[in-house]
Amino acid sequence: MTPHSLSAEQLTAPGAYPGLDLTLHGGGLLELVIRSEGTLNSVNADAHRALTYVWRDIDAASGIRCVLIRGEGRGFSSGGDFTLIEEMSGDFTALARVWREARDLVYNVVNCGKPIVSAIHGPCVGAGLAVALLADVSVAAKSARLLDGHVRLGVAAGDHAAIIWPLLCGLNKAKYHLLTGEPVSGEEAERIGLVSLCVPDEELLPRAWTVARKLAAGSPTAVRWTKYALNNWLRQAGPTFDASLALEFLGFTGPDVKEGLASLREKREPRFQEDAPI
Repeated sequence: MTPHSLSAEQLTAPGAYPGLDLTLHGGGLLELVIRSEGTLNSVNADAHRALTYVWRDIDAASGIRCVLIRGEGRGFSSGGDFTLIEEMSGDFTALARVWREARDLVYNVVNCGKPIVSAIHGPCVGAGLAVALLADVSVAAKSARLLDGHVRLGVAAGDHAAIIWPLLCGLNKAKYHLLTGEPVSGEEAERIGLVSLCVPDEELLPRAWTVARKLAAGSPTAVRWTKYALNNWLRQAGPTFDASLALEFLGFTGPDVKEGLASLREKREPRFQEDAPI
C-alpha cells in the first residue's frame, strides 16, 4: 500500500504504527501518542521506523487538518532504547538502516504539509525530542526536561540538533546545551526560544488542543503554504544537518559509544578515550 492510498481510518488502525497510538477526533484533529509502558516511552527499532514514516503517511492521508503529538504517562519520550543503540554499534546493516530512518524522520516532519503541535512533559530525548522541536508549535509543561544526550553517549549531536537548535535559540545556547548535555527545563526552553510556549503542567493538554483546533480551523492552504515557506529556513540548513548525522553515525563505529552505553547502563560517569584520532 502506497502512502497516497491511505485514508484517515487506515492510518489509525490498531497496530498500524508500533509504539504509536493514532486517534482521529472531530474537525480533522489527529492525536498521535508515543506509548511504551514501563520505559518512559523509549523508542525501539520498530517504533523508530514507525515514527519516521508516519509523517509521510499523514501528509498524504485525507481528512486530517492538524496533528497533536504527545507522550503517554510520565514523559514525552526517553529516546532510543539501549538494545537499538547496541545493535547499531555492532551491526553495519542496522547502522545504515537507522541512519536512513533518522534522516527521513527529520525531512518527513519538515515536509509534512499538515500543521503539527507537540505537547511536551517530563523527559523529552532522542527521536521524541526531534519531533517535539520540529513541530510547528511546541507547548512545554514546566515539568518538561529537554535533553540531547548524544555527546554523553559518545557520538556527535546529529538527529535534529544542527538543523533546528541554532535557529531557535542561537548558536551560543545551542553549543552550550549540545556540547555539555545540560538539560533544559520547560521554562528555560521558552525563555531561550527553544519552544513556543511554556504552561503549568495541568494546562499543557488544554492549551495544546486549543492551538491545534485553531490551526485546524484555519484556511488549509494558507496554513500549509505558510508552513512550507517558513520551513525553507530548515531546508537551507540541510547540508549542516546531513553532515552532523553522518558524523553521529560514524561515531557509532568507534570505541566511545561502547563506553558511553556501558556507563549509562551502570549509572556511572563515562571514561572516554583521552584523545581523538583526528
